[in-house]
Amino acid sequence: MSKLKNKVAVITGGSKGIGAAIAKHFAAEGASVVINYASSKEAADKLVKTITDKGGIAISVQGDISKEADVIRLFEETRKAFGKVDILVNNAAHQQYLPIEEVSVENFHKHFDTNVLGTTLAIQKSLPLFSDQGGSIINISSVAGKLPMAGVLLYSATKAAINAITISLSKELGAKNIRVNSILPGATETEGATNAGVTTGSDAEKMFITNTPLGRRGQPEDVSKAAVFLASDDAAWITGENISVSGGLYGF
Repeated sequence: MSKLKNKVAVITGGSKGIGAAIAKHFAAEGASVVINYASSKEAADKLVKTITDKGGIAISVQGDISKEADVIRLFEETRKAFGKVDILVNNAAHQQYLPIEEVSVENFHKHFDTNVLGTTLAIQKSLPLFSDQGGSIINISSVAGKLPMAGVLLYSATKAAINAITISLSKELGAKNIRVNSILPGATETEGATNAGVTTGSDAEKMFITNTPLGRRGQPEDVSKAAVFLASDDAAWITGENISVSGGLYGF
């Protein structure tokens, strides 16, 4: 039996990496999927086709989640297409590794506007589309939010904020039967990680693997399986949790 049959899921930053893996897994479990993207239209359209070719239901909606007007439009397009939201996955994020000497005001705002403000806006604007039966909000955080490493000041700070948002809103939205949890991926092979310098065979990758008991980097599918669980009724008694999906990554 499909775990997410008749559910509608919105996934921010859903065209690539972890977001795309979640979109595919959700669709395979019966959800109608709204794939948000900021600039990767080709990737989003390709993903929609991949899902629909397999009999799934998916649409793509462009929008920069750091901009309130775009977030409003994202959920208006969702309402027009499906009439409701059952699941929101806040996956869109900016990731850049910088030593403190290179941090600029622009870097700061890019990280916090995308990762923290964007998550806040998406949750806020989605709420009117949740039914009285509630639903599930899943924030994609990072182990960097609880295990900050050198040179990742801004990213780590935003992910720590996401973890706090998760706990706070689980208490605030529990009365609406909306569960709020976050997933903290470890060193996962994504385009964002590659752009940040964690490439195959690099010293950064070797450092992550050395500190990961299961001895490998994660794949987007490792995270998407956890997301399916948290979105489903299997997790009906779970809220306010920051769950590491990291191969046991324990520090740096």
